[in-house]
Amino acid sequence: MRRRPDPTITAPSVFRRRDALAEAFAVIAQRPVRTLLTALGTILGVGAFVTTTGLAETASAQVSSRFDALRATEVRVQDAAPDGTNPFPADTDQRLQTLNGVNHAGISYTVADPGTIQPRTLATRPLRTTTPIPVIAASPGALRAALPTLATGRLYDDWHQQRAEHVAVIGRVAADQLGITSIDRQPVVFLDDTPYVIAGIIDDVARNPDLLLAITIPTTTADTQFAATDAERQVLIDTAPGAAQLIGSQAPLALRPQQPDRLQALVPPDPNTLRNQVENDVQTLFYALAGLALLVGAIAITNATLLNVIERRPEIGLRRALGATRHHITRQIALEASLTGTIAGTVGAIIGLVAVVVVAITRTWTPTIHPAVLLAAPAIGTITGALAGIAPAIKAARTPPADTLRG
Repeated sequence: MRRRPDPTITAPSVFRRRDALAEAFAVIAQRPVRTLLTALGTILGVGAFVTTTGLAETASAQVSSRFDALRATEVRVQDAAPDGTNPFPADTDQRLQTLNGVNHAGISYTVADPGTIQPRTLATRPLRTTTPIPVIAASPGALRAALPTLATGRLYDDWHQQRAEHVAVIGRVAADQLGITSIDRQPVVFLDDTPYVIAGIIDDVARNPDLLLAITIPTTTADTQFAATDAERQVLIDTAPGAAQLIGSQAPLALRPQQPDRLQALVPPDPNTLRNQVENDVQTLFYALAGLALLVGAIAITNATLLNVIERRPEIGLRRALGATRHHITRQIALEASLTGTIAGTVGAIIGLVAVVVVAITRTWTPTIHPAVLLAAPAIGTITGALAGIAPAIKAARTPPADTLRG
């Protein structure tokens, strides 16, 4: 004989997850402005996280070719213990050119103090200006290592160097002072009454800007004409990208194998190391700001959820009276907070992605961002919302039904 169900026994309350999710969406959609303001801190935090990560990756993709490329390929070698003698061999250019990774290399020095030598053209007397024109001695390799741009003419070459020819190139500023605008008529400049044919006019240089102010002649010519043995000489080397560190260690040995300590190589910082340091500093700063924004967002969600719980006390009491358990209330409130965080994380990811693209386009970069960062952004928002909703959810679940109905 089948036993009839006892009408006094209440069936356990059932609140499916699908129903909880639908109700959470409904609660959030009822007050979109409040939801937006509540999620603003989380939006900013997640947006800052995505923007910081995206810009760091984008900059990393560009930095190998654009991070101080000029300085990263420049090496200078100088006398470590000057004593008035010349520490460099006569074949400095040739020795350095044999090193793998050297594009151009050569020696240069100032022949005399500005004003000691009075340059003049064929038709003028010694030049009297407030700014004397210096005379620089440079080997052909040193000229090329400066990466000059010529306004007209050409640079002197190894043939002129070997024969100690009386030839010169002149910088744009010095040419203006001497009134030389072209070399069509083979202008001549006199240095201590010795004529030098102007081979070219330098319009600009990437390195050694003193060349723009000076008259530059071959080092062999300067050694013969002026006997400037006590001048402070320096070697300038233009290297291939990534070879500066190696050339800096090899150049002293190549020039003075018997006494490499006599020479000091000035090598730029390793671009990869310096780049990583800069990126780490920037990332640390922005991640700290993103974390602060997320903390503010979590506090905002907590406060808003607590206010929401207070406003919904009658509703919560009614649910408890109808059979909802504490677990049901806790899950519902926490789900609403988590959903708010998820929406904030998604919106923040979109804002961050747009920011990365805009910055990259304005700087003519290629936007680069890892998909995992975009996928992690909503998860960060969800976790932030879930953590922020724990305290209000527990508070709501622990409130006696009778108290909530009276409220």
